[in-house]
Amino acid sequence: MKINHRLSSVIVIGFFAIVMFISACPASAQWEITKQFSPPPAVQPITVYTAKKILTMEPGNPEATAVAVAGKRILAVGSLNEVKAALGDRPFIVNDTFQSKIVLPGLIDQHLHPFLGALTLSTEVIAPEDWVLPGRTFKAAESPNEYRARLKAADASMKDKKEWLFSWGYHPLWHGKLDRKNLDAISATRPIAVWQRSCHEFFLNTAAIKALGFTEESMKGKGNASKMMSWEEGHWWETGLNLIMDPLLKVFATPARMIFGLKQMVAYLHQNGVTGYMEPGALITPDIWKLYQPILGSDDTPFYSYFVVDARAQVDDGIGLAESLAATEKEIALAPHGKVSFFPKQIKLFADGAIVSQLMQMKDGYTDGHHGEWMMTPENLEQRAQLYWNAGYQLHIHVNGDLGLEVVLNVLERRMRENPRANHRTVIVHFATSTEEQVGRIARLGAIVSANPYYTVGFADKYSKYGLGPERADAMVRSGSALKQRIPLSFHSDLPMGPSSPLNFVWCAVNRVTPSGRVAGPEQRIGIMDALRAVTIEAAYSWQKENEIGSIIPGKIANFTVLDQDPLVVDPMKVKDILVWGTVFEGRIFPVPARSPQEGTKGRLSHRPYPALTEHEEGDHSHTGCSCEMARIVAKALSKL
Repeated sequence: MKINHRLSSVIVIGFFAIVMFISACPASAQWEITKQFSPPPAVQPITVYTAKKILTMEPGNPEATAVAVAGKRILAVGSLNEVKAALGDRPFIVNDTFQSKIVLPGLIDQHLHPFLGALTLSTEVIAPEDWVLPGRTFKAAESPNEYRARLKAADASMKDKKEWLFSWGYHPLWHGKLDRKNLDAISATRPIAVWQRSCHEFFLNTAAIKALGFTEESMKGKGNASKMMSWEEGHWWETGLNLIMDPLLKVFATPARMIFGLKQMVAYLHQNGVTGYMEPGALITPDIWKLYQPILGSDDTPFYSYFVVDARAQVDDGIGLAESLAATEKEIALAPHGKVSFFPKQIKLFADGAIVSQLMQMKDGYTDGHHGEWMMTPENLEQRAQLYWNAGYQLHIHVNGDLGLEVVLNVLERRMRENPRANHRTVIVHFATSTEEQVGRIARLGAIVSANPYYTVGFADKYSKYGLGPERADAMVRSGSALKQRIPLSFHSDLPMGPSSPLNFVWCAVNRVTPSGRVAGPEQRIGIMDALRAVTIEAAYSWQKENEIGSIIPGKIANFTVLDQDPLVVDPMKVKDILVWGTVFEGRIFPVPARSPQEGTKGRLSHRPYPALTEHEEGDHSHTGCSCEMARIVAKALSKL
């Protein structure tokens, strides 16, 4: 047989030669390696998993029906007969658990915020989109009347009339004006705190203000913070949050709520098939690590939690250029390797503000006359980019507006002119608005893109009417243009800015259908396979992890996501509805707990810890609206408690 001739030569070369060859190859060359087999370690039991179809994300061997695993490594991929032949006389067992399922490389959310996800999703979620969480689905509220009715129902469901009601998800473009008077009408006795969808604003009713001991006088004389609040409306935003955050977090971010939130987030990511994520640019304190390790680092948590150091925090904290590299290395040394760890030689930089709050920097401004903001001034961005570029770091640069992107590309162009670097993989993070000319520059400069495809679906309808206008709103997230320029493209949620569901990312990028039912920017739609690559191998490539995860090939880690249906076959409009059966993480099977038929929108979310996932088998730039910034603000406040 032809496969046996190939196998014979592989054996002659030897296992370690193969691994070194794969590691040395660029991603494009690796994709051309077909049906490679490597002999298993002698001491590890081997399991051969069969499936209806295995989508490998390896163009040279795109589909298979069997994969052999020993420990946490993949040994062979192909048909069952091919895999058996590759194993030779080594003992193995065949596991047909996935016989009727579709197996993909473990899905990746390239960028999210676990801390904010834990806090926001442990509240009564009333947002413009659905949030499907373990044990409950929070349906979208799409109008002011619907929003207020939902908030009123949440109040009515709580027996203790003095218990705090926390809610997240309010956005004025969908839900209308909100103020203290509105909240007092919900309850004059229960403290109510509403966290705005961008996480950069809070609304409190009178009972909450009294419970926290605030007075109008205490809000005065605090510089810019006193200008970013309205006592009458019970509204605090941006720097104004500093006036209320410490006392509020004492009742909001309690240890019990944080533990519940993180455990719920573990279950939430698992139910969506996520086997790895990265948080860029959040403040990690020793106390937060103590909270993360027993939950995110638990043996029963089936995904990787990676982190990237934040250069903007260094600017804000007054750390000079001379000290910055040492400070970065010190932070990385907190967790240099493992399941919960920092990426070495990678740094997060920031350009402009967030899309959710429409504070990105736009070349032609906004239709209502407001303006965007810088998170790092162009001067600071230039200095820090030069420092870390010259030190050999990979840059992840947060940017949303086309003016912000112009500044970023100019900085990158200067770096390449002064100190050219091959394979630098500078990541354009978010990629909300851009021009076609800028997409071409990204390609010419050798940068890559990690985009949030939810932006177009979630915001194009409203932003067509407010702020951007139809043309710029519909062109958000130019995925099609990026792929035409052969730019490596990955996707992320920026949780809680968007739901962390990779199949939903795929659905958004493939269809670009807004809540009104129209297609926003049809020319920017991409194919299913390209979208699947964006949540597997391309996401791994953006982390410099493509030799370990992201595709199913011998030598890589056995991380798989198991689906009930084939995303290449189902109606593209139904891709987001495919059920995740479970995952395989480092060779161990983790089924998703069965969903209860009673799950729905009734009842209030109980703040009990979600059960551990044990069902497995062996085998002062404050006005920006950025979620990264808010995660840092909350972490700083908690470190003082």
